[in-house]
Amino acid sequence: MKRLLRLSLVVVTGVMTLGCDVNRALERVNEARHDAADLTVQFTKAADAGNLAVMADTDEASQRFAAEARAHADSAEKDLAAIRAQLISLNFSEELRLLDEFAGHFNTFRKLDATILELAVANTNLKAQQLSFGTAQDASDALAEALARLAPATDASGTWHVKALAASVLAHAREVQALQARHIAEPDEATMRTIETRMSAAERGARDELAALAPLVHPGARAELAAASGAFERLMAANKQILELSHRNTNVRSLAMALTQKRSVVTACEDSLRAVQEALAKRIYRGR
Repeated sequence: MKRLLRLSLVVVTGVMTLGCDVNRALERVNEARHDAADLTVQFTKAADAGNLAVMADTDEASQRFAAEARAHADSAEKDLAAIRAQLISLNFSEELRLLDEFAGHFNTFRKLDATILELAVANTNLKAQQLSFGTAQDASDALAEALARLAPATDASGTWHVKALAASVLAHAREVQALQARHIAEPDEATMRTIETRMSAAERGARDELAALAPLVHPGARAELAAASGAFERLMAANKQILELSHRNTNVRSLAMALTQKRSVVTACEDSLRAVQEALAKRIYRGR
């Protein structure tokens, strides 16, 4: 009788231990599912914040979104490590394989996004645009005002000659301005060089006409001609800066990468994460 009682106690204890083990295993699976859900959220936020950094229209905004993207990606890394540890303890080889697939895609994502964010916060196209709309526009307006005040040194016939040359100088300056917008938005280097060839031709024309104006203007208008020449030099100095910034093309390049390379990597990450979550859900349904 005593032997039977001891045997019964052993069986009951074993059943209770087995039940505790199963419950603990299911608890760890639920923890893994929770971390996988959080990983999905953090990854999605990282990808979205990176896209916002690319589309931001100020340095401050792009830097803020880039910092958010990096922070969410770091959180995703922590979730990834936690899930891996849980799956190893549960000896879930298939889920580990799926998680490793995600890890590979995620590693590619982080390297690509680091490049995109570095380009996005540089904002060279945005800065070139601001220069074009600001410093270059102010110089062009000053040029127009100075040219409008020029007076001829001779009779009325000289007036039209001065006006014609002044109008041509301004037309060349406006052409340079108009070409700046095309250059800033252009992704192709060869096309940029073609635009710069037109700018150079316009610059030479304006300089030749300013030189031709020198002997035609009234001595009292020399100061206005000097002002016009100074304004034109400021325009061309700004144009040089604009071209240097535009050639770096960081906004154009980051947007192109976000719309092509990043999009495909994000899709691969999302598919892998979905596979991990579905595999863990099946474990819960089967009771491990």
